[in-house]
Amino acid sequence: MTKILVIDDEPGVLRFIRRALEMEGHSVVTAADGAEGLRLAVDLQPSLVILDLMLPGVSGRAVLAALLADVRPTRVLALCGPDDVPVRIRALDAASVDFLPKPFSLNGLLAHVRIRLRQDRTEALRQEPACEQTVPEQELFCGTLRLDLNTRRLHAQNRSVELSQREFALMQHLMRRAGRVCSRAELLSEVWGYAFDPGSNVVDVTIARLRSKIKGLRIETVRKVGYALQPA
Repeated sequence: MTKILVIDDEPGVLRFIRRALEMEGHSVVTAADGAEGLRLAVDLQPSLVILDLMLPGVSGRAVLAALLADVRPTRVLALCGPDDVPVRIRALDAASVDFLPKPFSLNGLLAHVRIRLRQDRTEALRQEPACEQTVPEQELFCGTLRLDLNTRRLHAQNRSVELSQREFALMQHLMRRAGRVCSRAELLSEVWGYAFDPGSNVVDVTIARLRSKIKGLRIETVRKVGYALQPA
């Protein structure tokens, strides 16, 4: 049974989320403040923490920062408001963090929970030893671009650029599909793990960061569709 920790200072919200998750078959623990929630997160090591960023006392932002700093990062679904954009930007590269804007629907909440837990199971399967010994792929090439899959560095125009986790995953996807258009829905699914469009501009923000890091990088914008990487 999957253990989920919910941290929120509103009793009604706690009851609402707990009832919905238990009906899905999860084991649910709740905390009404940041200090208790952080203690439970460390002690219980839940599969997922649902965290309200607007907590009194020890804030949800502080709890999130502590969870991200842990050597064993916990998957977090952060409940956020319209003023939490800076927090979302700072956590953009954290694969263990997802955001659900308030107000949210029950179906929206459960969809985010399923995605987070599915990613956890997928990563666990990837870490299992393979039965056959294969030679791992070391590099990807696209024109003069070379992506080192071990160091996560992109080599272009006699420069070596270190990429963040999300930038690397996005660049890897685009290079494997060089010359063809990748829709935003495809990129959200393959790079961020979203099964639906959350109404976020994370794809556009990450593309902009890649363009600023690598001058002359030919990631073409296909209006109302997505992006295509052309050989440099």
